[in-house]
Amino acid sequence: MSMLKEFREFAMRGNVVDMAVGIIIGAAFGTIVKSVIDDLVMPPVGKIVGGVDFSNLYIPLSSKIGEAQALAATTNANFTLALVDAKKIGPVIAYGNFLTILLNFVILALCIFMVIKAMNTMKKRLEAPAKAADPTTKSCPQCFSTIPIKAVRCPHCTSQIG
Repeated sequence: MSMLKEFREFAMRGNVVDMAVGIIIGAAFGTIVKSVIDDLVMPPVGKIVGGVDFSNLYIPLSSKIGEAQALAATTNANFTLALVDAKKIGPVIAYGNFLTILLNFVILALCIFMVIKAMNTMKKRLEAPAKAADPTTKSCPQCFSTIPIKAVRCPHCTSQIG
C-alpha cells in the first residue's frame, strides 16, 4: 500500500501536473502547426516550384516501382505514382514528407522561441528595480537628526536650516 501512496504523491506534485499540461498543449500546438504547413504553406510553395505536391516526392528503391510508373505513363503522360501506392509496391525514400516535417519543426521551434522570448522580456520588466523615490528627509547640520526635507527649523535643536 505504501508504494501506491508514493506513486499518488509523485503524480500529484505540481511539476508533474504542469509537465502533463505542457505535453498536452504542446501536442495540440503541434497539430495546429502541422495544419498550417500542410494546408497553408506547402500548397503555395508547391505552386511556386511548378505545381509539385511535396507529400508525394520520393525516390523509388525498387525497380517494380519504376516499371509501374512506366506502365501507367503509357496510358497517361502526366501520371505520377502516389507515395502511398509506391510504398505498397516497394521501398521508397520519402524526401518530400521529410521536407514537410522539417518545415513543421522549424516553424514550431520558431513559435516556441518567440513565446519564450516574450515571456523572458515580460519577466525582466516585472523584475526591474523600481525607480528610486525622491528623498523625503534630510539631516540637520547642527544635531544630525533626521528632519523633513521641507523643514526650515530643526525640531530637535531649533537651529535655522538654510
